[in-house]
Amino acid sequence: MTSKKPMYVRFEVPQDLHEKIYEFVRVSRETGKIKKGVNETTKSVERGLAKFVVLAENVDPPEIVAHLPLICEEKNIPYLYVPDKKKLGEVAGINVSASSVAVLEVGDGKSLYDDLVSAFSDLRAKLAPKEQPSQAEKVEEQKKEEKPKKGKAKAEKKE
Repeated sequence: MTSKKPMYVRFEVPQDLHEKIYEFVRVSRETGKIKKGVNETTKSVERGLAKFVVLAENVDPPEIVAHLPLICEEKNIPYLYVPDKKKLGEVAGINVSASSVAVLEVGDGKSLYDDLVSAFSDLRAKLAPKEQPSQAEKVEEQKKEEKPKKGKAKAEKKE
């Protein structure tokens, strides 16, 4: 069974990182400070307090968390995805699902934090070329810019 990723998932997080992310949230909860849920996560990111954000992929409707990757990028806060909101809630220390978690203080999770920030940077670097226009698109854009000049020149010759 192949599940389609929601539109807000901007890149694929390798499965081997999922357990590391869950562990980071658990350790940060026990020895640092976290905020749970989309409202608290959003406030933490907007205020620049979050050091790291974790988003669940199976949030329904996806619009609930769709804004978070964008504001994380705007504020330069690393973020990664985990597949299950129920497990995210468990490691965050609550008895219900959590759509997102903001880590404010990493506590004893410093080495996990460093590994996850590095993984985030690598995944974003792979995404970045797709966000920028390809060389073919750049050439096409230049052609569009040149066409009015040529058209104007031909119009002048006819007069």
